[in-house]
Amino acid sequence: MERFRRLSHSIWDCTYHVVWIPKYRRKTLYGKKRTVVVNTIKKWARIRDIDILEGHAMADHIHLCLAIPPKYSVSSAIGLLKGKSASEVMSFGTKTSRMVRGRHFWAKGYCVSTVGLDEATIREYIRNQEDEDKRQEELGF
Repeated sequence: MERFRRLSHSIWDCTYHVVWIPKYRRKTLYGKKRTVVVNTIKKWARIRDIDILEGHAMADHIHLCLAIPPKYSVSSAIGLLKGKSASEVMSFGTKTSRMVRGRHFWAKGYCVSTVGLDEATIREYIRNQEDEDKRQEELGF
């Protein structure tokens, strides 16, 4: 894969490590909900030409390594992915299960950092996040 990408008037490499959580950090991302969230994020990223370089959905948070074109701000791209995936999850299931917590699925904020030259390290971290969490739980952290 070529490091720099091209648009009609720019050459760019804008890669970000993004993490966000469900409301109250509830462990709700499993089973069919997880599939709905992952598929919706992939679908809307593809529509907006956002490349998902690496990603992993844990039970209580989402990790993504994204290449966002400079024509979109990071906040608008994350807002789109969170909004569309929340909308899909909230329309999934029975009416009583959807309405228990209102219409809020994701927490308001997110964490983002630029990847820069450490992309391989970030991608490796995302791949091994689940193993690291299990290891820390065993140690009692």
